[in-house]
Amino acid sequence: MSTALKLTVAEYDEMVARGAFDGLTKKIELINGEIQAMNPAGPIHDDYIRFLTRWSTRNTNPDEVDVSIQSGLSLPGLDSRPEPDVLWVKARRYLDGHPQAEDVLLLIEVSDSSLKFDRDQKADLYARAGIVEYWVVNVIDELLHIYRDPDPNGYRTLSTVGCDDSATPLIQPGAILNISALFGNA
Repeated sequence: MSTALKLTVAEYDEMVARGAFDGLTKKIELINGEIQAMNPAGPIHDDYIRFLTRWSTRNTNPDEVDVSIQSGLSLPGLDSRPEPDVLWVKARRYLDGHPQAEDVLLLIEVSDSSLKFDRDQKADLYARAGIVEYWVVNVIDELLHIYRDPDPNGYRTLSTVGCDDSATPLIQPGAILNISALFGNA
Protein backbone atom coordinates (compact mmCIF):
# COMPACT_ATOMS: atom_id res chain seq x y z
CA MET A 1 0.00 0.00 0.00
CA SER A 2 1.31 3.45 -0.85
CA THR A 3 0.18 6.78 0.51
CA ALA A 4 0.62 10.27 -0.81
CA LEU A 5 3.18 12.45 0.93
CA LYS A 6 1.40 15.47 2.40
CA LEU A 7 3.42 18.68 2.74
CA THR A 8 2.93 21.79 4.81
CA VAL A 9 3.66 25.20 3.35
CA ALA A 10 6.80 25.37 5.52
CA GLU A 11 8.05 22.04 4.15
CA TYR A 12 7.26 23.14 0.59
CA ASP A 13 9.13 26.43 1.18
CA GLU A 14 12.12 24.49 2.47
CA MET A 15 12.10 22.27 -0.62
CA VAL A 16 11.97 25.35 -2.85
CA ALA A 17 14.81 27.00 -0.89
CA ARG A 18 16.96 23.87 -1.23
CA GLY A 19 16.38 23.71 -4.99
CA ALA A 20 14.26 20.56 -4.97
CA PHE A 21 12.35 21.74 -8.02
CA ASP A 22 15.24 23.33 -9.94
CA GLY A 23 15.27 22.07 -13.50
CA LEU A 24 11.69 20.88 -13.31
CA THR A 25 10.07 21.50 -16.68
CA LYS A 26 6.51 21.56 -15.31
CA LYS A 27 4.90 24.35 -13.30
CA ILE A 28 3.62 23.20 -9.95
CA GLU A 29 1.66 24.52 -7.00
CA LEU A 30 0.86 23.16 -3.55
CA ILE A 31 -2.87 22.56 -3.04
CA ASN A 32 -4.17 21.01 0.19
CA GLY A 33 -0.76 19.55 0.97
CA GLU A 34 -0.28 17.94 -2.44
CA ILE A 35 1.94 19.06 -5.28
CA GLN A 36 -0.22 19.63 -8.35
CA ALA A 37 1.12 19.93 -11.89
CA MET A 38 -0.22 22.93 -13.77
CA ASN A 39 -0.94 22.83 -17.47
CA PRO A 40 1.45 24.99 -19.49
CA ALA A 41 -0.18 28.24 -20.56
CA GLY A 42 -1.00 28.55 -24.22
CA PRO A 43 -1.25 31.77 -26.24
CA ILE A 44 -4.97 32.23 -25.54
CA HIS A 45 -4.48 31.87 -21.77
CA ASP A 46 -1.56 34.31 -21.89
CA ASP A 47 -3.61 36.81 -23.91
CA TYR A 48 -6.36 36.86 -21.27
CA ILE A 49 -3.79 37.38 -18.54
CA ARG A 50 -2.24 40.30 -20.45
CA PHE A 51 -5.70 41.84 -20.95
CA LEU A 52 -6.53 41.45 -17.25
CA THR A 53 -3.13 42.83 -16.26
CA ARG A 54 -3.71 46.00 -18.30
CA TRP A 55 -7.25 46.35 -16.95
CA SER A 56 -6.05 45.77 -13.38
CA THR A 57 -3.20 48.27 -13.47
CA ARG A 58 -5.41 50.92 -15.12
CA ASN A 59 -8.09 50.50 -12.47
CA THR A 60 -6.09 50.37 -9.26
CA ASN A 61 -4.10 52.88 -7.27
CA PRO A 62 -0.55 51.51 -6.82
CA ASP A 63 -0.40 53.13 -3.38
CA GLU A 64 -3.31 50.88 -2.33
CA VAL A 65 -3.16 47.78 -4.55
CA ASP A 66 -0.33 45.65 -5.90
CA VAL A 67 -1.23 43.63 -8.98
CA SER A 68 0.66 40.34 -9.14
CA ILE A 69 0.66 37.95 -12.06
CA GLN A 70 1.10 34.21 -11.58
CA SER A 71 2.73 34.76 -8.19
CA GLY A 72 2.56 32.68 -5.04
CA LEU A 73 -0.14 33.04 -2.41
CA SER A 74 0.56 31.46 0.97
CA LEU A 75 -2.29 29.68 2.73
CA PRO A 76 -0.40 27.91 5.53
CA GLY A 77 -3.48 26.88 7.49
CA LEU A 78 -4.64 24.97 4.41
CA ASP A 79 -1.22 23.61 3.38
CA SER A 80 -1.49 25.44 0.07
CA ARG A 81 0.64 27.69 -2.13
CA PRO A 82 -1.42 28.37 -5.27
CA GLU A 83 -0.17 30.68 -8.00
CA PRO A 84 -3.23 32.59 -9.20
CA ASP A 85 -3.19 34.15 -12.66
CA VAL A 86 -4.04 37.65 -11.38
CA LEU A 87 -3.93 38.74 -7.78
CA TRP A 88 -4.82 42.12 -6.28
CA VAL A 89 -3.22 42.44 -2.84
CA LYS A 90 -2.78 45.22 -0.31
CA ALA A 91 0.08 47.44 -1.41
CA ARG A 92 3.19 46.76 0.66
CA ARG A 93 6.49 44.93 0.35
CA TYR A 94 6.27 41.17 0.83
CA LEU A 95 9.93 40.49 1.57
CA ASP A 96 9.03 38.38 4.61
CA GLY A 97 6.86 35.94 2.62
CA HIS A 98 4.18 35.56 0.02
CA PRO A 99 0.89 37.43 0.48
CA GLN A 100 -1.65 35.58 2.60
CA ALA A 101 -5.44 35.40 2.47
CA GLU A 102 -5.93 38.57 4.54
CA ASP A 103 -3.87 40.51 1.98
CA VAL A 104 -6.02 39.49 -1.00
CA LEU A 105 -8.47 42.01 -2.43
CA LEU A 106 -9.34 40.14 -5.65
CA LEU A 107 -8.15 36.83 -7.07
CA ILE A 108 -8.65 35.84 -10.72
CA GLU A 109 -8.02 32.51 -12.45
CA VAL A 110 -8.17 32.21 -16.25
CA SER A 111 -9.63 28.80 -17.03
CA ASP A 112 -9.77 26.79 -20.17
CA SER A 113 -8.42 23.28 -19.55
CA SER A 114 -8.51 23.85 -15.75
CA LEU A 115 -12.14 25.03 -15.52
CA LYS A 116 -13.48 22.18 -13.37
CA PHE A 117 -10.50 22.35 -10.99
CA ASP A 118 -10.77 26.15 -10.67
CA ARG A 119 -14.54 26.10 -10.11
CA ASP A 120 -14.48 23.18 -7.66
CA GLN A 121 -11.26 22.59 -5.72
CA LYS A 122 -9.83 26.10 -5.97
CA ALA A 123 -13.16 27.77 -5.19
CA ASP A 124 -13.45 25.55 -2.11
CA LEU A 125 -9.86 26.31 -1.10
CA TYR A 126 -10.24 30.07 -1.54
CA ALA A 127 -13.56 30.12 0.34
CA ARG A 128 -12.06 28.18 3.27
CA ALA A 129 -9.15 30.66 3.28
CA GLY A 130 -11.58 33.59 3.44
CA ILE A 131 -10.65 35.13 0.07
CA VAL A 132 -13.30 37.84 -0.20
CA GLU A 133 -13.71 37.79 -3.98
CA TYR A 134 -12.71 35.17 -6.55
CA TRP A 135 -13.29 35.41 -10.30
CA VAL A 136 -13.02 32.56 -12.80
CA VAL A 137 -12.68 33.58 -16.44
CA ASN A 138 -14.40 30.72 -18.27
CA VAL A 139 -12.68 30.93 -21.66
CA ILE A 140 -14.63 28.02 -23.15
CA ASP A 141 -18.12 29.45 -22.56
CA GLU A 142 -17.11 33.15 -22.57
CA LEU A 143 -18.44 33.70 -19.05
CA LEU A 144 -17.11 35.25 -15.87
CA HIS A 145 -18.00 33.42 -12.64
CA ILE A 146 -17.90 35.70 -9.59
CA TYR A 147 -17.61 34.16 -6.12
CA ARG A 148 -18.23 36.28 -3.01
CA ASP A 149 -19.13 35.90 0.67
CA PRO A 150 -16.76 33.09 1.65
CA ASP A 151 -17.30 30.74 4.54
CA PRO A 152 -15.69 27.40 5.47
CA ASN A 153 -18.34 25.51 3.45
CA GLY A 154 -17.85 27.48 0.22
CA TYR A 155 -18.88 30.76 -1.27
CA ARG A 156 -22.42 31.87 -0.40
CA THR A 157 -22.81 34.09 -3.46
CA LEU A 158 -22.07 33.04 -7.03
CA SER A 159 -23.03 35.05 -10.06
CA THR A 160 -22.21 34.51 -13.70
CA VAL A 161 -21.98 37.27 -16.28
CA GLY A 162 -21.73 37.01 -20.04
CA CYS A 163 -20.75 39.19 -22.97
CA ASP A 164 -23.71 41.55 -22.60
CA ASP A 165 -22.68 42.39 -19.04
CA SER A 166 -19.88 43.94 -17.02
CA ALA A 167 -18.30 43.14 -13.67
CA THR A 168 -17.00 45.32 -10.88
CA PRO A 169 -14.79 44.18 -8.00
CA LEU A 170 -16.06 44.92 -4.49
CA ILE A 171 -12.81 46.65 -3.57
CA GLN A 172 -12.86 48.99 -6.60
CA PRO A 173 -16.43 50.00 -7.58
CA GLY A 174 -15.12 52.28 -10.34
CA ALA A 175 -13.30 49.44 -12.10
CA ILE A 176 -15.72 48.17 -14.69
CA LEU A 177 -14.69 45.09 -16.66
CA ASN A 178 -16.51 44.92 -19.99
CA ILE A 179 -17.03 41.20 -20.50
CA SER A 180 -17.44 41.51 -24.27
CA ALA A 181 -14.06 43.27 -24.47
CA LEU A 182 -12.49 40.61 -22.22
CA PHE A 183 -13.50 37.90 -24.66
CA GLY A 184 -12.44 39.93 -27.70
CA ASN A 185 -15.99 40.59 -28.89
CA ALA A 186 -15.98 44.39 -28.59
